[in-house]
Amino acid sequence: MTDNRLPAWTWLAPLAGWILIAAKSAVHHPLFAVPLGLGLIACVLAAVHHAEVVAHRVGEPFGTLVLAIAVTMIEVALIVSLMIAGGAATAALARDTVFAAVMIILNGMVGLCLLAGGSRHGEQEFGLHGVSAMLAALAAMCVTTFILPNATTSAAGPVYSASQLAMISVVSLILYGVFVLVQTVRHRDYFLPAGPAAHDPHAHAAPPSGRIAALSLLLLLVALGAVVLLAKGLAPTLEAGVDVLGAPKAVVGVVIAGIVLLPESLAALRAARADRLQTSLNLALGSALASIALTIPAVAAVALIGGWTLVLGLDLKAMVLLGLSLLVATLSLGTGRTTVLQGAVHLVIFAVYLFTTVVP
Repeated sequence: MTDNRLPAWTWLAPLAGWILIAAKSAVHHPLFAVPLGLGLIACVLAAVHHAEVVAHRVGEPFGTLVLAIAVTMIEVALIVSLMIAGGAATAALARDTVFAAVMIILNGMVGLCLLAGGSRHGEQEFGLHGVSAMLAALAAMCVTTFILPNATTSAAGPVYSASQLAMISVVSLILYGVFVLVQTVRHRDYFLPAGPAAHDPHAHAAPPSGRIAALSLLLLLVALGAVVLLAKGLAPTLEAGVDVLGAPKAVVGVVIAGIVLLPESLAALRAARADRLQTSLNLALGSALASIALTIPAVAAVALIGGWTLVLGLDLKAMVLLGLSLLVATLSLGTGRTTVLQGAVHLVIFAVYLFTTVVP
């Protein structure tokens, strides 16, 4: 990142995305979904590039934190906008989307990074203390958000009462705040690269100038904004396709989460292939934490203000898969070293999750 110039495509892609968003109000042809999809992919790639520029300027672990929070805020905006538009009928949308994000991250993103990094470098190392801390916080958030609602009795069904929902929202924000404090201030060294990656000469290349970093941060937000609006524009086509196929509504949450997480997934994969597994795990697990800790309080506020019921409790199948994912992640990331085997295990669980979502 020593070149203090931004490639033309990195600002042309977001511009094209916003042009497509403006044109959508005038074009109603079904085939317009094709350029919308292409524009979405281009904006995602541009977002990844700008995130890497910003990350290189501010250094680890602040760079991965910037991308995680930025993408999660986009996820929050997308879910809240769909909830406001859909009303009470979207009671389970937040649960489906956030749970899908956790499964995509824990199994899809982590598995692909471990497999790609292990294939290229054999065995990879990372800081065990930081990853263990993230997994502990993630397990607590997942259980209190997705499983505990099935065991409470103040409200009927897999839901929290209003006071319980407010309490869980506050607890999630507090836990995430403590995590950010640990990651960036008190124990920042836990989240820095370990092993050969710590001595990578490319990691110490001259960072971009402050002007370029500020421009990339602005373009990152512009690109992510285009991603969420393009994804929202594609939502009716997606829902119609799900109805035609007769697939469960939960598939919509999976697709939304996949689109929102695509920038982080590509950035994490590139880091793993460059033997920077710590950066990959910071991105992946940090994104899962941010997804729950920031999304649930936001949608809870919307539900409480609107007087809607927010369904958070998972069914038995999903709880089994979530428990298996947390257990396997704890085991596979519990030694500070990984190989392709751990990656394959995570990807198998991810394949089972996707299949059983479509064929419950």
